[in-house]
Parts: sequence; structure tokens; C-alpha cells
Amino acid sequence: MNDVPPPDVPARPLGYLLKHAYATLATELGQALAPFRLIPRELGVMGVIAAAREQPSQLEIAALLGIDRTTMVGIIDALEGKGYVERRRSDQDRRRNVVTLTRAGQKSLEAAEQVRERVERDFLAPLDEQSVEALTEALLTLHLARTDADTTALMGRLACGGQVGDAGERAGERSAAAPGHAD
Repeated sequence: MNDVPPPDVPARPLGYLLKHAYATLATELGQALAPFRLIPRELGVMGVIAAAREQPSQLEIAALLGIDRTTMVGIIDALEGKGYVERRRSDQDRRRNVVTLTRAGQKSLEAAEQVRERVERDFLAPLDEQSVEALTEALLTLHLARTDADTTALMGRLACGGQVGDAGERAGERSAAAPGHAD
């Protein structure tokens, strides 16, 4: 690893480095997902839906990913317009509305997840395996330390232990996602 900061950076401020790393990854992932008519945030939402043990509601998905309700409605509307998800009554509780993947959504998610994994591998290629694991664990620890107890409980209830979505956000591995990220 190079200990010399970029010429426009006088030191190694964490915010600057995180912001620029995220921007680069988001751009590369966005370009790679274009053939699927997806943006990273939508992929993260689809990943949460697929990984859930119980059929999630829009509000539960929003809480899990830290997305406000209005934005989540727009994401679900977009995914529904693409034929990737559908809103319907829960099989377990007819009073509850849930979001499920369609067959087309499941197929698109499977293919897009392979692309996401490749993009992330390529992005992290300058790091050795141990550094990748340490970075991932450190970011997950920071994320979980700032996730409120209600969201952590929701993650545990909905997550089935799989890797979720946007930029490698994992729900289900420790106390419980996929950003986006999903952002």
C-alpha cells in the first residue's frame, strides 16, 4: 500500500478517503449494473428482499437499509415498473403488505449479484486477502456500532445469513445486510 496521500490531499483524512473510495466504487458498480436496468441502491433492496426469512414490508426494508420512507417508495415503484418486484398482502398476515421478488426479479438479482461481486473484487484487487477481510470487518463493526437496537433486531428477524446488496453490505452475518449499499 502507498503511504503517500494524493497530491491534492495534505494528510489522510478518513472522510475524504471514504468518500472518494465510495464514489469510485459506486460509479463502477453503476456502469456494470446498467445492462440489468438497475442502480446499486435497487440491487441492495432486491438483495434484502431475497435474503429475508420473512416477507418484508417496504418500511422494514427501509429501516434495515437506513433509507427514508419516501425514497423507499420511489425505489420500490421503480423496481415494480421494471417487473422485478411486486407489492402484495402477506401470506402469513393478510393485514400486512409485503414486497416480493418476481421471477424476472430473481433472475436479474442472481445475474446482477455476480456482476457486483466481480466489480467489488476488481475494486479491492490492490489489497491482499487479509487486508480485504480487515477492511470489511472494520466497516461492518463501525456500521453495527451505529445501528440502533430496533434496526439490529429487525436485521436478525429478516436476514437469513446471506450477503446483501449495495457495495457489499452484509445483513445476517453478525447480529443480523447488501449500498448501494443500500447506499
